[in-house]
Amino acid sequence: MSSSYRYIDPEFSYTDSDTNLLRNLQGITNADVLLFVESSAVTKRLQEFYEYPLIVKGVIIWFEIHQHLFQDLYSWAGKKRAVEISKDGKQFFPTSFFDNAVQYLDQLILEYKSIPKRNRRAVADKLAEILDHVNYLHPFREGNGRSHREFLRLLAFEKGYLLNLNPPDHKGIYDRYMLGTIESEVKILADLIDELLILSCG
Repeated sequence: MSSSYRYIDPEFSYTDSDTNLLRNLQGITNADVLLFVESSAVTKRLQEFYEYPLIVKGVIIWFEIHQHLFQDLYSWAGKKRAVEISKDGKQFFPTSFFDNAVQYLDQLILEYKSIPKRNRRAVADKLAEILDHVNYLHPFREGNGRSHREFLRLLAFEKGYLLNLNPPDHKGIYDRYMLGTIESEVKILADLIDELLILSCG
């Protein structure tokens, strides 16, 4: 599946103009090394959320998640992007309207909080709706997918469910997830989430 991103960033706000790599706190200038270090750092930080899960009080927690996951690599971790992004010709949410979007997402989270824990399908439907909107918002220059999958996992955990939207070596789930997010197919996302929700023993 295509994943062609474009960034309107003539001032090179995030990237080095010579290497085209994201400027990072480690001073890494090799793409493969940056990919490896970033993946290792984020995996470690994700594990910390499993040990000490956050309570999702609103969209602000999503920004805290991103800051925690990418704090070792980027000075802008947890900060909304200052550039416009598109993927495969489809533009993500314009930066000038972020505040309105955050208010709307906070309302969706309140609606989610009111759903009975054992109403599995309603939980899945609302999580899919939230996922569709957070994906369209795409508020960070990098790391959107990883941060909003963790955001969804924490929301599901509050209802007593385990949710892994990125299981290792499972291309079928990945393809459905990507189709649902890229094409804004909320039913595909809801069906996928409904299948993946597992009642927690805790």
